[in-house]
Amino acid sequence: MARTPFTLAASVTSALPRVGVIGAGLLTEGLSGRYDTAVADLDDGRRVVVRAPAAPEAAGELAAEVRALRTLTPGVRRLLPFRAPELLGEAGLGDARVVVVDFLPGYRVDAAHLTPGRGAATSIGEALAALHALPLSIVRVEGLPVRTPQQIRDDASRLVDRAESTHSVPSALIARWRRALAADVLWRFESAVVLGGAGAASFFFEDVDGVPSVTGLLEWHGLQVGDPATDLQWLASAPTAADDVYSAYAAQTVRAPDGLLRERARLYAELEFAKWLVHGHDADRAEIVEDAVGLLTALADGVQGDELVPDDDLGLDDAIALLDRVPEAAPAADTSMQTDAYDPEELSLWAGVDEAPERTDAAPTTGPDDQTSTAPIDISAFLTREAPATAGATAEIALAPEQAREAESDDVEADAQRAADAALRRWTQSG
Repeated sequence: MARTPFTLAASVTSALPRVGVIGAGLLTEGLSGRYDTAVADLDDGRRVVVRAPAAPEAAGELAAEVRALRTLTPGVRRLLPFRAPELLGEAGLGDARVVVVDFLPGYRVDAAHLTPGRGAATSIGEALAALHALPLSIVRVEGLPVRTPQQIRDDASRLVDRAESTHSVPSALIARWRRALAADVLWRFESAVVLGGAGAASFFFEDVDGVPSVTGLLEWHGLQVGDPATDLQWLASAPTAADDVYSAYAAQTVRAPDGLLRERARLYAELEFAKWLVHGHDADRAEIVEDAVGLLTALADGVQGDELVPDDDLGLDDAIALLDRVPEAAPAADTSMQTDAYDPEELSLWAGVDEAPERTDAAPTTGPDDQTSTAPIDISAFLTREAPATAGATAEIALAPEQAREAESDDVEADAQRAADAALRRWTQSG
């Protein structure tokens, strides 16, 4: 049974001594029911968000978020062009833990309604470039996951093996993914500090001089050193704005050239369908398996005849830059596939069938309109449910500034120096 806003609000006094709650209400986050969440008004004038896990798997995710947010010290937050939210306290609620964070007014933009041009799209690209420019030491010092390109590649290969073992994936897709996995040039990239899979719901907007701008970044539970492309894979569901997000990212990044960033992002987006299938098999959920098979079949039709890494995809300059990159060694990390670390509602936007069947675990499927292997899937003609351009003032974020250490200036300078003159013009071209 879901906890009521009043039950959640009552736990605030345990998490925050010497404060009183004078009001409480429901806060809808669009997180597929993984959390019970409420907003509470305090007698000192503050408004806070209270979140508790609604399922056992969400408890681990919430604990990971708290740990990750504590790494964002005041010095780190000064390196970011958006606000870092604050963790205010934790308390027990039955057999669960609740987390209290500050509330920031604003809105989210659904991926399918992200408009091109200056505004939300370009601000997202700039925000991700700033995040990916953070010194790797921020994550390493706190013992968060550090994953090398080879570990990431191996994880993807194991996922394809497991998906193939279900005998439910079109053979053309398996072959397409294996060709991408075998292309060494695709995996010569520089690891970065990443969210580990940002989505449209991760970005928190306010209007600045009349222009939608990213003022906060949400969902930090996957913070790690990994592939920057994982934070861009969701753009497969933003058909009109993807080019501008990539262009703004390329213009702002200080990292080394990554001519196949977009191709890896597309590969990860496609592999989300494989994760959904494997999850259904592992959970023995026939309806999930059926849904995943439908998505995979539609995806296979949409990418027929295309390659993720065409032979002529690289220019000479890109090839030289990629070949010069030497992946940095890293300590062993958890490289499990984490097959339930995704949102089936967003997953359903990336591909589907023209006539969606009744489904219980994901949003209605949509049809693909994919002309190249890395172009976003244009779902605009298939949307049947209304989705406003903004999601209302219901966004919440959590960040902790306790016992902060300043980010080392030499690390910042080293990261900037390493790629300050990187030429990324090719990124701005359509896949």
